[in-house]
Amino acid sequence: MQVIEYYHSTRPEYWLSQMKKSDWEAGQYLYELLSRNRFKEMTGSRSKVMMLVDGEELAAFCTYAEKDDIQPTALTPWIGFVYTFPQYRGHRYMGILFEEIENQAKNENVHAIYISTGHTGLYEKYGYEFCQMMRDMEGEPSRVYRKCLIP
Repeated sequence: MQVIEYYHSTRPEYWLSQMKKSDWEAGQYLYELLSRNRFKEMTGSRSKVMMLVDGEELAAFCTYAEKDDIQPTALTPWIGFVYTFPQYRGHRYMGILFEEIENQAKNENVHAIYISTGHTGLYEKYGYEFCQMMRDMEGEPSRVYRKCLIP
């Protein structure tokens, strides 16, 4: 398994085609944002798409972004678009991507990182704690999790 960043990969078109195979609506939305070159416009100029690859297979992906689906807010940065392909689920591979993002965030002197989700019991496994309920851009309630990186 190897972590690569979409914008720094040597074959972004190939990885984009692999993302398109996601069976998740938000994964398809990310595909659209990337294919139309609108991802950074929506999430911030420093935002990244992190991918966990297994040879030629895309195992999982997520974003490390200035903005996510909770806007407007002063909370930043966010992990979003968290997806693991079915054949890779159950092995906590997403933790590899989270660890990479958390290390990058620490190097940027980020004190905390956030995740917006409807899930309960998933992100706690990776050290994230429920912070508060907020409304997403569609007006739907969303659970906001936080992980403190620097005390």
